[in-house]
Amino acid sequence: MNKPELVAVIAEKTGMKKKEAEAMVNAFVVSVKESLKKGEKVTLIGFGTWATRERKKRNGVNPRTGKKLSIPAKTVPYFKVGKELKEAVK
Repeated sequence: MNKPELVAVIAEKTGMKKKEAEAMVNAFVVSVKESLKKGEKVTLIGFGTWATRERKKRNGVNPRTGKKLSIPAKTVPYFKVGKELKEAVK
């Protein structure tokens, strides 16, 4: 399912217009991004948790040239699946 399909499903299930549902989806995505940028977790009980993790600096190899290179440390987002969602997918 892509974003337009998600918007259509939300509009159908809630009785909203598609524009309203799209605004709601966009607001959710922006809110999650802003929270993660601040280093905060976003938790929807039963669904899952979005958070960030720190990746350490590490060494790597360029697959084309075989040359060794240094990969810098960085912060990456991750999603941990909630219990109810995990059980629903079984």
